[in-house]
Amino acid sequence: MKAASATMLSAAAAMKALSESSVPSSAGLSVADRHTLVAISAGTAALSLAGSSFIVLCYLLFKELHKFSFKLVFFLALSDMFCSFFIMVGDPSNSFFCYAQDYSVHFFSVASFLWTTTIAFTLHRTVVKHQTDVEDYGSIFHLYVWGTSLATTLIRSIGSDYGQQGAWCWTEPGRTGKKVAHLITFYGPLWGAILYNGFTYYQVNHTLNNATRMAVALSERPNQSDLRADRKAFNRWGYYPLILIGSWSFATINRAYDFINPNHRIFWLSFLDVGFAGLMGLFNSIAYGLNSSVRRAIAERIDLWVPEKFRRWLPAAKLRSSQETELTSLIVEG
Repeated sequence: MKAASATMLSAAAAMKALSESSVPSSAGLSVADRHTLVAISAGTAALSLAGSSFIVLCYLLFKELHKFSFKLVFFLALSDMFCSFFIMVGDPSNSFFCYAQDYSVHFFSVASFLWTTTIAFTLHRTVVKHQTDVEDYGSIFHLYVWGTSLATTLIRSIGSDYGQQGAWCWTEPGRTGKKVAHLITFYGPLWGAILYNGFTYYQVNHTLNNATRMAVALSERPNQSDLRADRKAFNRWGYYPLILIGSWSFATINRAYDFINPNHRIFWLSFLDVGFAGLMGLFNSIAYGLNSSVRRAIAERIDLWVPEKFRRWLPAAKLRSSQETELTSLIVEG
Protein backbone atom coordinates (compact mmCIF):
# COMPACT_ATOMS: atom_id res chain seq x y z
CA MET A 1 0.00 0.00 0.00
CA LYS A 2 2.80 2.42 0.89
CA ALA A 3 4.53 1.69 -2.41
CA ALA A 4 1.29 2.22 -4.31
CA SER A 5 0.64 5.49 -2.49
CA ALA A 6 4.17 6.69 -3.24
CA THR A 7 3.71 5.79 -6.90
CA MET A 8 0.41 7.66 -7.07
CA LEU A 9 1.96 10.72 -5.40
CA SER A 10 4.92 10.67 -7.82
CA ALA A 11 2.55 10.43 -10.77
CA ALA A 12 0.46 13.30 -9.42
CA ALA A 13 3.57 15.41 -8.94
CA ALA A 14 4.72 14.61 -12.47
CA MET A 15 1.31 15.54 -13.91
CA LYS A 16 1.32 18.78 -11.94
CA ALA A 17 4.82 19.68 -13.15
CA LEU A 18 3.81 18.84 -16.74
CA SER A 19 0.69 20.98 -16.53
CA GLU A 20 2.62 23.89 -15.02
CA SER A 21 5.30 23.73 -17.73
CA SER A 22 2.73 23.76 -20.51
CA VAL A 23 0.98 26.97 -19.44
CA PRO A 24 2.26 30.52 -19.20
CA SER A 25 4.28 31.06 -16.06
CA SER A 26 5.70 34.00 -14.14
CA ALA A 27 2.66 36.21 -14.41
CA GLY A 28 1.77 35.56 -18.02
CA LEU A 29 5.15 34.67 -19.55
CA SER A 30 5.50 31.28 -21.19
CA VAL A 31 8.54 29.08 -20.71
CA ALA A 32 9.76 30.00 -24.20
CA ASP A 33 9.37 33.72 -23.38
CA ARG A 34 11.39 33.28 -20.21
CA HIS A 35 14.17 31.48 -22.06
CA THR A 36 14.26 34.28 -24.61
CA LEU A 37 14.53 36.91 -21.88
CA VAL A 38 17.30 34.95 -20.18
CA ALA A 39 19.26 34.84 -23.45
CA ILE A 40 18.76 38.57 -24.09
CA SER A 41 19.72 39.44 -20.52
CA ALA A 42 22.91 37.36 -20.70
CA GLY A 43 23.84 38.70 -24.14
CA THR A 44 23.43 42.38 -23.32
CA ALA A 45 25.16 41.92 -19.95
CA ALA A 46 28.10 40.28 -21.73
CA LEU A 47 28.43 43.27 -24.08
CA SER A 48 28.30 45.70 -21.17
CA LEU A 49 30.79 43.61 -19.23
CA ALA A 50 33.20 43.67 -22.17
CA GLY A 51 32.86 47.44 -22.69
CA SER A 52 33.20 48.41 -19.04
CA SER A 53 36.06 45.94 -18.47
CA PHE A 54 37.92 47.52 -21.38
CA ILE A 55 37.70 50.97 -19.75
CA VAL A 56 38.81 49.56 -16.38
CA LEU A 57 41.74 47.83 -18.08
CA CYS A 58 42.76 51.02 -19.89
CA TYR A 59 42.80 52.92 -16.61
CA LEU A 60 44.93 50.27 -14.92
CA LEU A 61 47.40 49.99 -17.80
CA PHE A 62 47.81 53.61 -18.91
CA LYS A 63 49.34 55.82 -16.22
CA GLU A 64 48.54 58.99 -18.17
CA LEU A 65 44.86 58.32 -17.50
CA HIS A 66 45.36 58.45 -13.72
CA LYS A 67 43.80 61.89 -13.44
CA PHE A 68 40.92 62.88 -11.22
CA SER A 69 38.52 63.32 -14.10
CA PHE A 70 39.13 59.85 -15.50
CA LYS A 71 39.05 58.31 -12.03
CA LEU A 72 35.36 59.15 -11.98
CA VAL A 73 34.93 57.38 -15.32
CA PHE A 74 36.91 54.43 -13.93
CA PHE A 75 34.59 54.02 -10.95
CA LEU A 76 31.57 54.37 -13.26
CA ALA A 77 32.95 51.58 -15.46
CA LEU A 78 33.79 49.50 -12.37
CA SER A 79 30.20 49.75 -11.15
CA ASP A 80 28.88 48.79 -14.60
CA MET A 81 31.31 45.89 -14.77
CA PHE A 82 30.17 44.36 -11.47
CA CYS A 83 26.53 45.02 -12.31
CA SER A 84 26.87 43.16 -15.62
CA PHE A 85 28.77 40.33 -13.95
CA PHE A 86 26.07 39.70 -11.35
CA ILE A 87 23.37 39.84 -14.01
CA MET A 88 25.15 37.00 -15.79
CA VAL A 89 25.73 34.82 -12.72
CA GLY A 90 22.23 35.25 -11.28
CA ASP A 91 20.01 32.19 -11.35
CA PRO A 92 16.27 32.60 -10.61
CA SER A 93 16.00 28.88 -9.87
CA ASN A 94 18.56 29.07 -7.05
CA SER A 95 17.69 31.16 -4.00
CA PHE A 96 21.29 32.02 -3.11
CA PHE A 97 22.28 33.16 -6.59
CA CYS A 98 18.97 34.95 -6.95
CA TYR A 99 19.60 36.92 -3.77
CA ALA A 100 23.14 37.66 -4.95
CA GLN A 101 21.86 38.93 -8.28
CA ASP A 102 19.03 40.97 -6.84
CA TYR A 103 20.92 42.94 -4.21
CA SER A 104 24.23 43.18 -6.10
CA VAL A 105 22.61 44.43 -9.31
CA HIS A 106 20.59 46.96 -7.30
CA PHE A 107 23.69 48.19 -5.45
CA PHE A 108 25.92 48.59 -8.50
CA SER A 109 23.15 49.99 -10.71
CA VAL A 110 22.44 52.76 -8.21
CA ALA A 111 26.19 53.35 -7.90
CA SER A 112 26.41 53.71 -11.69
CA PHE A 113 23.59 56.28 -11.70
CA LEU A 114 25.29 58.29 -8.97
CA TRP A 115 28.76 58.23 -10.54
CA THR A 116 27.29 59.92 -13.62
CA THR A 117 26.09 62.73 -11.33
CA THR A 118 29.59 63.20 -9.92
CA ILE A 119 30.94 63.56 -13.47
CA ALA A 120 28.20 66.10 -14.25
CA PHE A 121 28.92 67.97 -11.01
CA THR A 122 32.66 68.09 -11.76
CA LEU A 123 32.10 69.34 -15.30
CA HIS A 124 29.59 71.94 -14.13
CA ARG A 125 31.84 73.22 -11.34
CA THR A 126 34.82 73.48 -13.69
CA VAL A 127 33.10 75.04 -16.71
CA VAL A 128 30.22 77.04 -15.25
CA LYS A 129 31.52 77.92 -11.79
CA HIS A 130 35.17 78.25 -12.90
CA GLN A 131 36.36 76.42 -9.79
CA THR A 132 39.48 74.24 -9.72
CA ASP A 133 38.89 72.54 -6.37
CA VAL A 134 37.04 69.50 -7.71
CA GLU A 135 39.71 67.08 -6.50
CA ASP A 136 38.83 68.05 -2.94
CA TYR A 137 35.46 66.35 -3.45
CA GLY A 138 36.96 62.89 -4.07
CA SER A 139 36.23 61.48 -0.61
CA ILE A 140 32.79 63.09 -0.58
CA PHE A 141 31.98 61.46 -3.91
CA HIS A 142 32.86 58.01 -2.57
CA LEU A 143 30.82 58.50 0.58
CA TYR A 144 27.90 59.83 -1.46
CA VAL A 145 27.91 57.05 -4.06
CA TRP A 146 28.71 53.95 -2.02
CA GLY A 147 26.82 55.15 1.05
CA THR A 148 23.64 55.94 -0.87
CA SER A 149 23.85 52.67 -2.82
CA LEU A 150 24.23 50.68 0.38
CA ALA A 151 21.43 52.55 2.13
CA THR A 152 18.94 52.01 -0.70
CA THR A 153 19.88 48.33 -0.93
CA LEU A 154 19.36 47.81 2.81
CA ILE A 155 16.04 49.67 2.78
CA ARG A 156 14.63 47.52 -0.01
CA SER A 157 15.71 44.36 1.81
CA ILE A 158 13.51 45.09 4.84
CA GLY A 159 10.47 42.83 4.87
CA SER A 160 11.31 41.26 1.51
CA ASP A 161 11.15 37.67 0.38
CA TYR A 162 13.05 36.11 -2.49
CA GLY A 163 10.99 36.37 -5.64
CA GLN A 164 11.36 35.51 -9.30
CA GLN A 165 10.20 37.92 -11.97
CA GLY A 166 10.37 35.94 -15.19
CA ALA A 167 14.02 35.81 -16.25
CA TRP A 168 15.45 37.86 -13.41
CA CYS A 169 15.28 38.11 -9.65
CA TRP A 170 13.40 40.72 -7.70
CA THR A 171 12.67 40.75 -3.98
CA GLU A 172 8.96 40.60 -3.31
CA PRO A 173 7.68 42.78 -0.44
CA GLY A 174 4.56 41.66 1.29
CA ARG A 175 2.56 44.90 1.28
CA THR A 176 1.88 47.61 -1.27
CA GLY A 177 3.63 50.24 0.83
CA LYS A 178 6.85 48.26 0.78
CA LYS A 179 6.54 47.71 -2.96
CA VAL A 180 6.41 51.46 -3.39
CA ALA A 181 9.43 51.85 -1.12
CA HIS A 182 11.36 49.34 -3.20
CA LEU A 183 10.52 51.11 -6.42
CA ILE A 184 11.54 54.45 -4.91
CA THR A 185 14.92 53.14 -3.73
CA PHE A 186 15.83 52.19 -7.30
CA TYR A 187 13.94 54.47 -9.65
CA GLY A 188 14.25 57.46 -7.32
CA PRO A 189 18.07 57.65 -7.71
CA LEU A 190 17.71 56.80 -11.40
CA TRP A 191 15.35 59.62 -12.37
CA GLY A 192 16.97 61.98 -9.89
CA ALA A 193 20.25 61.41 -11.73
CA ILE A 194 18.54 61.91 -15.09
CA LEU A 195 17.02 65.24 -14.05
CA TYR A 196 20.23 66.49 -12.43
CA ASN A 197 22.42 65.46 -15.36
CA GLY A 198 20.05 67.00 -17.88
CA PHE A 199 19.92 70.34 -16.04
CA THR A 200 23.69 70.36 -15.49
CA TYR A 201 24.65 69.56 -19.06
CA TYR A 202 22.20 72.15 -20.31
CA GLN A 203 24.01 74.81 -18.26
CA VAL A 204 27.41 73.55 -19.42
CA ASN A 205 26.38 73.68 -23.07
CA HIS A 206 24.88 77.14 -22.60
CA THR A 207 28.12 78.43 -21.04
CA LEU A 208 30.32 76.93 -23.74
CA ASN A 209 28.07 78.22 -26.51
CA ASN A 210 28.37 81.73 -25.11
CA ALA A 211 32.15 81.35 -24.88
CA THR A 212 32.31 80.16 -28.48
CA ARG A 213 30.23 83.08 -29.77
CA MET A 214 32.42 85.49 -27.84
CA ALA A 215 35.57 83.90 -29.28
CA VAL A 216 34.18 84.18 -32.81
CA ALA A 217 33.22 87.83 -32.26
CA LEU A 218 36.69 88.71 -30.98
CA SER A 219 38.54 86.79 -33.66
CA GLU A 220 38.86 88.24 -37.14
CA ARG A 221 39.56 84.87 -38.74
CA PRO A 222 38.22 82.10 -36.52
CA ASN A 223 39.50 78.57 -36.96
CA GLN A 224 36.56 76.71 -38.47
CA SER A 225 37.98 73.26 -37.72
CA ASP A 226 38.27 74.12 -34.02
CA LEU A 227 34.70 75.42 -34.00
CA ARG A 228 33.46 72.21 -35.61
CA ALA A 229 35.37 70.16 -33.03
CA ASP A 230 33.88 72.21 -30.20
CA ARG A 231 30.40 71.86 -31.64
CA LYS A 232 30.88 68.10 -31.91
CA ALA A 233 31.91 67.99 -28.27
CA PHE A 234 28.90 70.12 -27.23
CA ASN A 235 26.55 67.78 -29.04
CA ARG A 236 28.22 64.72 -27.52
CA TRP A 237 27.79 66.02 -23.96
CA GLY A 238 24.10 66.29 -24.64
CA TYR A 239 23.96 62.52 -25.16
CA TYR A 240 25.13 61.69 -21.63
CA PRO A 241 21.75 62.24 -19.92
CA LEU A 242 20.08 60.36 -22.78
CA ILE A 243 22.02 57.20 -21.90
CA LEU A 244 20.12 56.73 -18.66
CA ILE A 245 16.84 57.68 -20.30
CA GLY A 246 17.33 55.27 -23.19
CA SER A 247 18.54 52.45 -20.94
CA TRP A 248 15.82 52.64 -18.32
CA SER A 249 12.68 54.15 -19.86
CA PHE A 250 11.24 50.78 -20.83
CA ALA A 251 12.19 49.34 -17.45
CA THR A 252 10.36 52.19 -15.70
CA ILE A 253 7.25 51.64 -17.82
CA ASN A 254 7.44 47.90 -17.23
CA ARG A 255 7.71 48.28 -13.44
CA ALA A 256 4.82 50.74 -13.37
CA TYR A 257 2.70 48.33 -15.39
CA ASP A 258 3.67 45.46 -13.08
CA PHE A 259 2.62 47.55 -10.11
CA ILE A 260 -0.79 48.23 -11.64
CA ASN A 261 -1.27 44.73 -13.12
CA PRO A 262 0.86 42.37 -11.00
CA ASN A 263 -0.66 39.22 -12.47
CA HIS A 264 0.07 39.96 -16.09
CA ARG A 265 3.28 40.68 -17.98
CA ILE A 266 3.74 41.94 -21.53
CA PHE A 267 6.50 40.04 -23.32
CA TRP A 268 7.56 42.75 -25.76
CA LEU A 269 7.78 45.29 -22.94
CA SER A 270 9.86 42.89 -20.85
CA PHE A 271 12.03 42.25 -23.92
CA LEU A 272 12.77 45.97 -24.32
CA ASP A 273 13.23 46.32 -20.56
CA VAL A 274 15.88 43.59 -20.36
CA GLY A 275 17.59 44.53 -23.62
CA PHE A 276 18.09 48.25 -23.10
CA ALA A 277 18.80 48.11 -19.35
CA GLY A 278 21.44 45.45 -19.92
CA LEU A 279 23.27 47.70 -22.41
CA MET A 280 23.76 50.59 -19.98
CA GLY A 281 27.36 49.56 -19.24
CA LEU A 282 28.21 49.41 -22.93
CA PHE A 283 26.64 52.82 -23.59
CA ASN A 284 28.52 54.36 -20.66
CA SER A 285 31.84 52.87 -21.74
CA ILE A 286 31.45 54.32 -25.24
CA ALA A 287 30.22 57.76 -24.21
CA TYR A 288 32.32 58.38 -21.12
CA GLY A 289 35.30 56.11 -21.62
CA LEU A 290 36.27 56.18 -25.29
CA ASN A 291 37.35 59.83 -25.31
CA SER A 292 40.36 61.45 -26.94
CA SER A 293 42.65 60.70 -23.97
CA VAL A 294 41.97 56.98 -24.20
CA ARG A 295 42.26 56.97 -27.98
CA ARG A 296 45.61 58.77 -27.87
CA ALA A 297 46.91 56.34 -25.23
CA ILE A 298 45.87 53.38 -27.39
CA ALA A 299 47.48 54.95 -30.47
CA GLU A 300 50.75 55.45 -28.62
CA ARG A 301 50.78 51.79 -27.55
CA ILE A 302 50.06 50.72 -31.10
CA ASP A 303 53.07 52.72 -32.30
CA LEU A 304 55.17 51.20 -29.54
CA TRP A 305 54.12 47.56 -29.70
CA VAL A 306 52.90 46.91 -33.26
CA PRO A 307 55.49 46.50 -36.06
CA GLU A 308 55.47 49.31 -38.59
CA LYS A 309 54.38 47.10 -41.48
CA PHE A 310 51.14 46.29 -39.65
CA ARG A 311 50.32 49.82 -38.45
CA ARG A 312 48.72 50.89 -41.72
CA TRP A 313 45.93 48.39 -41.08
CA LEU A 314 45.15 50.00 -37.72
CA PRO A 315 43.44 53.38 -37.15
CA ALA A 316 46.31 54.68 -35.02
CA ALA A 317 46.84 57.87 -37.03
CA LYS A 318 43.20 58.82 -36.71
CA LEU A 319 43.26 58.14 -32.98
CA ARG A 320 46.40 60.20 -32.52
CA SER A 321 45.21 63.18 -34.53
CA SER A 322 41.89 63.51 -32.74
CA GLN A 323 41.53 67.06 -31.42
CA GLU A 324 37.98 66.83 -30.16
CA THR A 325 37.41 68.66 -26.90
CA GLU A 326 36.53 65.80 -24.56
CA LEU A 327 35.21 65.54 -21.05
CA THR A 328 38.51 64.48 -19.48
CA SER A 329 40.56 67.12 -21.29
CA LEU A 330 38.25 69.86 -20.07
CA ILE A 331 37.89 68.96 -16.40
CA VAL A 332 40.71 69.82 -14.01
CA GLU A 333 43.51 69.87 -16.58
CA GLY A 334 42.17 73.16 -17.94
